[in-house]
Amino acid sequence: MKMIACMALKPGMILADDVLSYKNELLLPKNTVIDEKAIAKLSRHSIMCVEIKEPEDLATTHFEKVRLSKGFKHFEEVYSQKVIIYKSIIDNMIGSKTPADMSVLFSIYSELTGCAKTGEMLLDYLYNMLPSEDDMTYSHCLNSALIAGVFGTWLGIPKTDLFTLINCGFFYDIGKLMIPQDIIWKPSKLTDIEYELVKTHTLHGFNILKNLPINDDIIKATLMHHERCDGTGYPSKLKEDQISQFAKYISIIDAYEAMTSARTYRKSLTPFEVIENFEKTERFYSSIILRPILYHIASSQMGMTVRLSNDETAEVILINQRYLSRPLVKCGENVIDLATRPDLAITTVL
Repeated sequence: MKMIACMALKPGMILADDVLSYKNELLLPKNTVIDEKAIAKLSRHSIMCVEIKEPEDLATTHFEKVRLSKGFKHFEEVYSQKVIIYKSIIDNMIGSKTPADMSVLFSIYSELTGCAKTGEMLLDYLYNMLPSEDDMTYSHCLNSALIAGVFGTWLGIPKTDLFTLINCGFFYDIGKLMIPQDIIWKPSKLTDIEYELVKTHTLHGFNILKNLPINDDIIKATLMHHERCDGTGYPSKLKEDQISQFAKYISIIDAYEAMTSARTYRKSLTPFEVIENFEKTERFYSSIILRPILYHIASSQMGMTVRLSNDETAEVILINQRYLSRPLVKCGENVIDLATRPDLAITTVL
């Protein structure tokens, strides 16, 4: 909300607080929609200023509030500048085999993370970004580098490993740039031939990086990030003990980024939907890495107001250790354990 001079009021604005006369009489109640009659009344009573609601005050969900916040708007502006620089670095590396300037990449990372007070806030900002179609692969990698910093910090990994993990995010999916982008980001189901083509991106990325002066852990993560701990991944169907540690991190980061990034053809998933998807596919990932990340995501939703699939609102009051996607919620005077109510689900964070 903000204070505004009454002479600047326009019809359609909404009062953020009661307006009282100098005799302490109520002139206009909070939430009054300003019209010409209201403006005239304020003038008659010599009211100089009133508080009105700003767009973020009118938002109905948590992520709408984030999207309308000044912090997000600043982040969005900085991001739009940095993705151009990042894109140029990657294009030069692929086109002319120019080694990436790691100090510039880390500067991009530092400036973007500096826009958010916490890792959770940074994830909220990324959740609200909608990249242009030309930048989707670049944004996917840039976002993954930012997410890597958040997840790595949550996991408490050593600083040198955290730096490597962030750099894995910058590079691991660049092989997708060697495949037609209309196939990579196709909104409908891929054909078998298209899927086999997409699967080659890990090898393309490996071939781009292998002859450049880049940390071997980054090269392995690029090659192995679609391997799965149960042996069902690609390109080599490796099992858990054969997969590089950084590839295990990146496989989770990659999936998280894909689920939480908005696309022109679908909305981002809510935090509990993301957790549920990971729980359904937990066999693919290292549980030692995955479970602490999911617990942290779930815990960040404590106290949030949510809408349930039956259209009722509730407050998240306790996280279920075994079923992180299905917490206990308080709906009115009733406490509902969503782990025992498969007919209910959280659809929106308010």
